[in-house]
Amino acid sequence: SSAASRELQKDLEAKANDLSKIQKDISKNHQVRKKYTIQLGENELVLKELDLLNEDANVYKLIGPVLVKQDLAEANANVKKRIEYISAELKRLDSTLQDLEEKQNCKKEAIFKLQQRIQAGKAKA
Repeated sequence: SSAASRELQKDLEAKANDLSKIQKDISKNHQVRKKYTIQLGENELVLKELDLLNEDANVYKLIGPVLVKQDLAEANANVKKRIEYISAELKRLDSTLQDLEEKQNCKKEAIFKLQQRIQAGKAKA
């Protein structure tokens, strides 16, 4: 019947919208992940540079427009903390991405099955 056909069509549109939203979330996840990956690389480079310094070397931290003198051990600890934080965020993003990709695959499967039902309905008509 055409009422059933319209219902299937509505369901298909809803699932397609859901899929589109999931794909946007995946894209956003990739962008954030890219940003964190760059930050991780920069911080690891800073850590290597700090490791090259003598214990009595002067280290400065940029706070706003001002360079503030900082203790080398403190600078080291801060950079290590930042690396830990960024690594944890990357792990969290990976986990979220995995969930999103599973949801995306389920939606694609549901859409495919729905399209098959619609095609089968048209073949009968």
